[in-house]
Amino acid sequence: MVVPVWEAKAELGEGPIWDERNQCLIWLDVKGRKLHVLSPVTEDRRTIPLSTEVGAVALRRDGGLVAATRAGFAYLDAQTGGLAPICDPERHLPGNRFNDGNCDPGGRFIAGSMDDCERQPTGNVYALEPSGEVCHLFGRFVVCNGPAFSPGGDRLYFSDSVERTILAFDYDVEFAAATNPRCFARFSSDDGFPDGLTVDAEGGLWVAHWDGWRVTRFLPDGTIDQVIPMPVPRPTRCAFGGPELKDLFVTSARIGLSPGALAEAPLSGALFRASPGTTGLPAHRFNG
Repeated sequence: MVVPVWEAKAELGEGPIWDERNQCLIWLDVKGRKLHVLSPVTEDRRTIPLSTEVGAVALRRDGGLVAATRAGFAYLDAQTGGLAPICDPERHLPGNRFNDGNCDPGGRFIAGSMDDCERQPTGNVYALEPSGEVCHLFGRFVVCNGPAFSPGGDRLYFSDSVERTILAFDYDVEFAAATNPRCFARFSSDDGFPDGLTVDAEGGLWVAHWDGWRVTRFLPDGTIDQVIPMPVPRPTRCAFGGPELKDLFVTSARIGLSPGALAEAPLSGALFRASPGTTGLPAHRFNG
């Protein structure tokens, strides 16, 4: 059963991440320029305005957040919303913004960009090292979503959303090298578009279907194992949370939906919770 836990009416809800130290869920409204923080046990909710669009955040080893923003990588103060720039590897691509990201098991922040108009293959995936150095992993995509990493860290999953394809790469954690890309799953037009990804403790890959009204769990061999229908057409990304990491939180979007579509799915832009029967993994933290 899927239940709404925060009817935030987010324009583009994204980037949920569970902070196990503080027992709270952090998530974003990218286009609304907001950071939301939910403590499920106390039901405390906070919304922090942001000065720019932030596509993804990750927890830092010693506290705080690292962010992928319209203007590159930055440290983010979750109390004030203040941003301290680190670097912008795409200063030469003013039409791009960062869209999604996740930490690898080695403590790097891996984040991908996109053409904000969703037309040109100018999106790239980068690794931000704890030192502040940035290296380019792969690119030439219109919209980059993911990544997510297998429990052992040797496989990287990536959503090539516009092409309706999920790719799997071999991943070398020591050197941040993604090689041997191959098709893991391909979506039909009825499936919508593969959006955000997360991996559970058994290695199952959870995928949010933009314009697909559902979330799907794939086994490591690409077999569909479970489908969770959603009450909104545009779920965007999942994250496991709660005291035992057994709750699946799902963000959603209302951006671009017609008045008729919003009347059919008035909860669009809400944060949801499901109990899928599997357990998640603690979020990797950025070592910088």
